[in-house]
Amino acid sequence: MQIENKFITIGEIMLRLTPPNYEKIRVTTNFQASYGGSEANIALSLANLGVDSTFFSVVPGNSLGKSAIRMLRSNDVHCSPVIMSTPEETPTYRLGTYYLETGYGIRPSKVTYDRKHSAITEYDFSQVDLRKLLSGYTWLHMSGITPALSKSCAKLTLESMKIAKELGLTVSFDGNFRSTLWTWEEARDFCTQCLPYVDVLLGIEPYHLWKDEEDHSKGDVKDGIPLQPELEQQDAINREFVKRYPGIRCIARHVRYAHSGSENSLKAYLWYDGKTYESRLFTFTILDRVGGGDAFASGLIYAMMHDFAPDEMAGFAVASSVIKHTIRGDGNITDDVGSIRNLMNMNYDIKR
Repeated sequence: MQIENKFITIGEIMLRLTPPNYEKIRVTTNFQASYGGSEANIALSLANLGVDSTFFSVVPGNSLGKSAIRMLRSNDVHCSPVIMSTPEETPTYRLGTYYLETGYGIRPSKVTYDRKHSAITEYDFSQVDLRKLLSGYTWLHMSGITPALSKSCAKLTLESMKIAKELGLTVSFDGNFRSTLWTWEEARDFCTQCLPYVDVLLGIEPYHLWKDEEDHSKGDVKDGIPLQPELEQQDAINREFVKRYPGIRCIARHVRYAHSGSENSLKAYLWYDGKTYESRLFTFTILDRVGGGDAFASGLIYAMMHDFAPDEMAGFAVASSVIKHTIRGDGNITDDVGSIRNLMNMNYDIKR
């Protein structure tokens, strides 16, 4: 009998403010409000596809915090573990915010963060029984964004992954480097510590993969690998990861080709069961790029949960990302697996 998949993720949810009609922040008189954050986006996307999904975070117990959680609940995400903090627990008592200028044509999109001292960064997680929190789930997803927020969030990330492994959960991790939160070396130092606990690795950075562990001056195995590598180059990197961290069952990444701010192409590489697979290349017009990587992650997780063949895992993950680029907001609200499969097979016909 197949065990029911129960997914949980831990991270920050933020208020997103976007000027309408591709306007610049400095001239707009209106903002469209929505909510997002990498881990929340993945929980939302999986819930829309029918997966039992739970989100854990800390938000202020004010109207903004309640509104953010209400949005997730309206998308069938379980939020019972979420902590609605008090001003005593999180003195600044705020929900993180970010502003998005949507790119158009040759002008790329631009994000401005206002998330310092948000509730999740000020909360004392020593009060949380992580073993109790994670018990009963089959899959934990974490990202490299949460540990960049504060020392307490970094400790929460690493401890959650360790306990999840002890409990037998599948652990997925997306490095998700954010240069406005920490340096490249800080990110590599921390995220490399996570690798022994990872089953499913999304992306190949930011991690140290030293050519010589005793002499770092010899560089990293990934040095010189282009942003859009060939299959053989990607396969070599994948094999080196698995050689050093044999607990990794799957490595997946999407490769982006930015033709302009409005038109991109995507494909995926996926290592599974000793082989690297390459998906088809999709070229598309962008409505909203934010959350594309999270949609890729959720597509991969869904495909793995449902025992897709490896080439279909890659195709479903990248098709999930592509379809998200046509949806406003951070999350992939697609609730029809068939529509993603049709896109995966490049079937664009009207559905009647």
